[in-house]
This record gives sequence, structure tokens and C-alpha cells, in this order.
Amino acid sequence: MDDTAKLARCYAELINGIGEDVNRDGLLKTPERAAKALQFLTRGYHQNLEEVLNKAVFESDNDEMVIVKDIELYSLCEHHLLPFVGKVHVAYLPQGKVIGLSKIARIADMFARRLQIQEQLTKQIADAVLEVTHAAGVGVVIEAQHFCMMMRGVQKQNSWTVSSMMLGSFRENHRTRAEFLNLITRR
Repeated sequence: MDDTAKLARCYAELINGIGEDVNRDGLLKTPERAAKALQFLTRGYHQNLEEVLNKAVFESDNDEMVIVKDIELYSLCEHHLLPFVGKVHVAYLPQGKVIGLSKIARIADMFARRLQIQEQLTKQIADAVLEVTHAAGVGVVIEAQHFCMMMRGVQKQNSWTVSSMMLGSFRENHRTRAEFLNLITRR
């Protein structure tokens, strides 16, 4: 039996467990659809940095800050399996190498498409960008809304969680950090 079928059986049990009839017309194919959706939402487990980069790291003499901001972010909270959504801003100071701009978004997606907490996701993205670019510094900021706070529990619809990870010169040099933070707030 393949993974989709196993997950579909689990979803059928969950649906029955909440008192619904999995054989009801509207729910007949829901277990399989939900299983496929979960596989898509967690596809980051089946990706690695080398595959995501696809050799898009290039020699460069640029040493000025590179920022990709407002990258859409979708992940699942590892505590409740509910979504958190928002945006990630990534910056680095090249030191002989630059990375294809789309690869920064792909790195963020690879880690976001796993069961996560926002704090760990922020660190994973920063560490990966540093690893592949050998940059003088990396800064990552994530702003997200967590459905586990919005749909259940405290039920706060307008709350945002902001996390940051500063490595190298972004941690050590307050002017570099300030430049990054200032630039990501500009529209």
C-alpha cells in the first residue's frame, strides 16, 4: 500500500472520529484529497538544498547587500497541524558568490513545507543561505499569522508573530542590521 492510501485511511478514521459519516456523498473522496493535500503541504521533506539550488550559485565581485523581501510563506504548525502564513525577507552580504534570486524563495519553501515552528524556520533559512553563499552575513525576518492562535485557543485575528535571525555581519554590525530592517519596511 502506498503512502497516499495509508494517509487516506488515517483521514477516514479522523472523519469518523469527529462523528461524521465518511460514506456521505460530500465526504466520499475527502480522505484521498486530504492525503494528497498533506503530501503537497509537506513536500519539503522530500527536497534537499542541492536539488533546490540546481547549481544556481555564481561567482561575483559584488559585496553589497542583496535582499529578497515579501516572499509568500505557507507552513503548518507542528503543534496543531494548522497553517501559519505570512512573508519572509532574506538578505545577505555576498563574499565572492551570489545565489539565483528565485533560489532564495525556493529555500524558504523547502523548509516551510515541513511541520514547523516559526522560530526554527527562520533559523533554517538563514543557515541554508549562509551555507550555500559563504556570505559575510545573512539576515532573515519572518512575519506570520498563526491559525492556531486565530481559529482556536486565544482566537486573536489580528496578531502577527515576527521572528528574526541575524548571522555574521548582520549580528555583529548594528548599521548593517539597521539597513536591512529599514529596507524591508519600505514599500
